[in-house]
Amino acid sequence: MTRVRSSRWLAGLLALVLVVGLGSVALAEYPDKPISMVVSYSPGGATDFQARIVTMMAGEEKYMGQPIVIINKPGAGGQVGWNWIVEKGTKDGYTMTAYNVPHFIAQSIVYKTKYSISEFEAVANWGADPAVLIVSKNSPFNSLDDFIKYAKDNPAKITVSGAGMFVGHHIAFLQLAKAAGIKMTYIPEKGGVPALQSVIADKVKAGFNNLSDAFRSQDRLKILAIADLQRHEFLPEVKTFKEMGVDVDDSSNNFRGVALPKGVPAEVVTKCAEVFPKMFGDRQIVKKMKETGSPARILNREQVTKMFKEREAYLTGLLAELKKK
Repeated sequence: MTRVRSSRWLAGLLALVLVVGLGSVALAEYPDKPISMVVSYSPGGATDFQARIVTMMAGEEKYMGQPIVIINKPGAGGQVGWNWIVEKGTKDGYTMTAYNVPHFIAQSIVYKTKYSISEFEAVANWGADPAVLIVSKNSPFNSLDDFIKYAKDNPAKITVSGAGMFVGHHIAFLQLAKAAGIKMTYIPEKGGVPALQSVIADKVKAGFNNLSDAFRSQDRLKILAIADLQRHEFLPEVKTFKEMGVDVDDSSNNFRGVALPKGVPAEVVTKCAEVFPKMFGDRQIVKKMKETGSPARILNREQVTKMFKEREAYLTGLLAELKKK
């Protein structure tokens, strides 16, 4: 009887070792099929445009060995896509998302979203894109002074487009209104592209948009100011708000990168966290980003996790202050 029990115990142990071993092999083979990346904004916008650039080499063996397929789920300033990731995204590493900070952090503070930074595993950051104040080529505003003077003389008459509520563009708008002591009307669009098109077509008097999108459309725009702490190499002639005496800082600077939903196996998170920063720094990707006026800023998993926590704490205080009347 004892021998029978011992044999059964040994057989069970061998079966367990076999299962664990097979599991390890399966994880070691990740990924063995294409990966989906949800972009919570419209096709052609800065996030979508850059996500396609930074993942264009994912299929190479030295990186993921499988292509990354972009899936657009725009709406509500990004809430539609990020809510979907948390509620319906797979937890096997084959569904990831492009994040936008301050967007998804600010929205999770203001609204009852399904997501917050605690629902994501940071992977890596590929860029940081400042907000710029833009007007159409036909606009009578040729400077920030022109813009502010008109706004003071015509309260709430200036309409300003942006990519949604409590995205970086909206935060820059709120900061400008408070710092300059002016009243404007914010027009939230479904993404950066429609917000930009509204400015170009003179449907609104001005807009806050991404530096990268404005850079590619600068022949059809006037760029009045940049919401950052220093001028940018892509638009060196454009002054910061602070240079012109208006207290708008870099709080709206749009950090973009990759995250996985919580629940993905640790081995998968580790592999992605090792591969993505290297891929973002590939010579071909760096060159393409620069050629298209897409500001790069590569951060690893540890740095992104730290940035998430710091920005959440900072934005909680900033938004409470900006919403005060």
